[in-house]
Amino acid sequence: MARDRSALITATAFVVALSLRPALTAVGPVLPRIGDALQLGEAAQGLLGTLPLLAFAVASPLVHLASRRFGMERAVFVSLLVLAISSALRPYTGHAGLWIGTVLVGGAIAVGNVLVPVILKRDYAGNVSRATGIYTAFITGGAAIASILAVPIADAVDWRLSLAVWGGLALLVAVIWLPRTLSPEPMPAASTDDETPSVSVWRQPMAWLVTAFMGLQSTSFYLFVNWLPTIEISTGGVSERATGVHLFVFQVFGLIGGLSIPFLLKHPTNQRAGLMTASTPILVALLGLLLAPQLAIVWAVVGGLGQGAGLVAALSLISLRGRGHHETTQLSGMAQAVGYTLAAAGPVVAGYLTQVTGGWSTTLVVFAVLAATQVTLGFVAGRDDR
Repeated sequence: MARDRSALITATAFVVALSLRPALTAVGPVLPRIGDALQLGEAAQGLLGTLPLLAFAVASPLVHLASRRFGMERAVFVSLLVLAISSALRPYTGHAGLWIGTVLVGGAIAVGNVLVPVILKRDYAGNVSRATGIYTAFITGGAAIASILAVPIADAVDWRLSLAVWGGLALLVAVIWLPRTLSPEPMPAASTDDETPSVSVWRQPMAWLVTAFMGLQSTSFYLFVNWLPTIEISTGGVSERATGVHLFVFQVFGLIGGLSIPFLLKHPTNQRAGLMTASTPILVALLGLLLAPQLAIVWAVVGGLGQGAGLVAALSLISLRGRGHHETTQLSGMAQAVGYTLAAAGPVVAGYLTQVTGGWSTTLVVFAVLAATQVTLGFVAGRDDR
């Protein structure tokens, strides 16, 4: 009985993942309404989608300090409370509240982004890639639900409630997580996990390859999440309600891709097959939106498969390349800080290029080149030759 309870508490790490994306993915389908209500142009709308990523970038390197001082479980709990409060209040507190609340949402999510994969590596040391696949399936599931419900909630009430409601989910997850904060935090099994890395991750070439892969994967993901509905409306004549469904489909197939890719990441030192397989569909989807926009639902499926697989590949790479508990935490913080800084430019650059050129063709070409670079990085970073 005690063992079953322990396993149940351990599995709550997956539940946290449910709350790490809805506050972000609920924005895209109602972004035109937010822009109309608050007089935001396309560039400003892109900035709204980018602010959480900038918060990721600033907060991620600092998370390991909070983890060391307060423990990972307690740090995650506090972040969930901040996420709940900021998500609920930001749509109802005017322009300033929207921007400040969005920054707080991003900072709170950054804590979970960095620490939950490290917790999974500690708790599921024998099968990191599979645990990461399940974790990202929960992330994708939460993101998908928020995507498909955003427009119906906005139609039934308004766009403000369609954003605020996800604060309730974060609060519920915080209650579920609470028991983990009331018992002593388990230590990593290996003694080397307590050791400080002899060489800073910031000076390790492999760490920079992992970071670049994470950044490019995140860049394309946030392009899709923030702009896919607008791209489909502009280039494919898709209705607003249908774009919400397509974004849901994108997330659902992300779940499928995330659960499938661990089978190609099992090798202890060579994950090239998995990284390149995960990256290629993203390139195909972007080229598809450029060359055959009328098949938008097909590219939502293909892109979703690539994004789900790409996130699992990136997070698995962090866990597999980190040589111990503290180094993995620092590598996670570095990869997400620098990676999300790169990703943060994505929605803004996309909005700016579209505004300047009057269409989405240039934007899609630029991001297709970035996706091709990700495929190449998958080959280079996929083998651990240290």
